[in-house]
Amino acid sequence: MWRSLRPIGRSDASGGYRRYAWTEADADCRLWFRMQAEARRLDVETDRNGNQWAWLGDPTAGDAVVTGSHLDSVPDGGAFDGPLGVVSAFAALDELRARGAVFKRPLAIVNFGDEEGARFGLACVGSRLTAGRLTKEQAYELRDADGISLPQAMEAAGHDPAAIGADPERLAKIGAFVELHVEQGRALDLSGDAVGLASAIWPHGRWRYDFAGEANHAGTTRLVDRRDPMLTYAETVLAARREAELAGAVATFGKIAVEPNGVNAIPSLVRGWLDARAADQGALDKVVTGIEAEARAYADRHGIDLTVVRESFTPIVDFSHTLRDELSRLLGEKTGSTGKVPVLGTGAGHDAGILSESIPTAMLFVRNPTGVSHSPAEFAAEDDCVAGVLALADVLEGLACR
Repeated sequence: MWRSLRPIGRSDASGGYRRYAWTEADADCRLWFRMQAEARRLDVETDRNGNQWAWLGDPTAGDAVVTGSHLDSVPDGGAFDGPLGVVSAFAALDELRARGAVFKRPLAIVNFGDEEGARFGLACVGSRLTAGRLTKEQAYELRDADGISLPQAMEAAGHDPAAIGADPERLAKIGAFVELHVEQGRALDLSGDAVGLASAIWPHGRWRYDFAGEANHAGTTRLVDRRDPMLTYAETVLAARREAELAGAVATFGKIAVEPNGVNAIPSLVRGWLDARAADQGALDKVVTGIEAEARAYADRHGIDLTVVRESFTPIVDFSHTLRDELSRLLGEKTGSTGKVPVLGTGAGHDAGILSESIPTAMLFVRNPTGVSHSPAEFAAEDDCVAGVLALADVLEGLACR
């Protein structure tokens, strides 16, 4: 499976992946998912929001156990973020069938669409729509860098955008969702464990900063006569680092657009996107407020007009303690271990976090020896990936076969 998925959407130039929503690479990933599901005699469907489901058992019976993740990527992302959860889900089903497991609850493997938000700027679009945390009207306003709207992209890819929106009927028939994911950090590597459980996802959001100045000639305009928004943007980037360090949080300006974007032109507009995350809401509020205050002070000093727009926000997610404790018990029971499965928080967002308000959710993390993620250097050892598959199989057996 891993070998067959690996070439899809891979850039020869960077070695990373460019699997963006509703593109050719995305279509190839969807075909791969369908072929894997059909090879295992699973019933495949695509829901109103473009998420793919592969069912074992009756989807309408209720109390289903669902696992899976996503197949799309960030720009030049790694091979493991998202796909490891989908590949492991199919492999776990293979393992359970080899054990002769008898399923007493319906089981589904899911591929959520547009989790990374690389094309339209909003993460977890597929799960947000399903959970009603993104309205149809809001989704219709999403556009990519070329001005193509989400519904236009969906339609071009052969999916009808007219039906997108909340899907409470589907969620009502799910009893538990367990997402396996490569750890995006080094907590497990430092503890020496191959697999861990998630406790919570930090609150996080994305803010767009528009710094508007005055375009002019880079060679003839005196420094004192300039209204250069790039200066204010640069100072704001440094302010974000300072504020994050003070609060024990993280803040990143990772995307920028410049107009007119000429080497010999002073910009008229610099647009930067801030990603900020913290362990609690108070710390996050402090960071975001501090960054904006400093940015406005710099803007006033340089004669720059500043507009700040919060484009997305996800509050802290505290995963179901009941389900997490059950997973911990099942994993300990299988291994005969008296030690506890490590439980760790994460600053990364996931579909499981979006769904947590609607259904019981939990996450398994697989060790990442470098902690690198959202990069071609992202890595997990084969033995650890196998350990993740076996842990997921143990969990699914306990939830769906007893």
